[in-house]
Amino acid sequence: MKYSVDKSEKYTILELQEDKLDTIKAPLLKSEFVTLFQAGTTNLILNLTAVKYIDSSGLSSILVANRLAKDLNGQLILVGISDHVMKLVKISKLDGVLNILPTLEEAIDFVFLNEIEKDLNSEEDTASED
Repeated sequence: MKYSVDKSEKYTILELQEDKLDTIKAPLLKSEFVTLFQAGTTNLILNLTAVKYIDSSGLSSILVANRLAKDLNGQLILVGISDHVMKLVKISKLDGVLNILPTLEEAIDFVFLNEIEKDLNSEEDTASED
């Protein structure tokens, strides 16, 4: 499976460089997700620009990443989704569960806004305890 990983302080970008995310590649992707989150990633941006086809096992691996991110109080954001993949996501009613944004830049902004919001909420919690 071909992909690239770009880590930064607040997020990690995993860009899948395959045209299919199917039963053959999904288990490999799932194990990569587990490895990334165990290594300290909390916010993961999954760039699916190259992916033209996805099946139920591919969606399942994405849901695993979503759960892992939420367990760490982080986010999974999908970007670059093709029309075909988006149709499957909507048919599966996952468009209300997954964070889907059109561009990488918007995903990065989303992560930073979310981190600021978490910081503000923790400050408010600390202030209300005093």
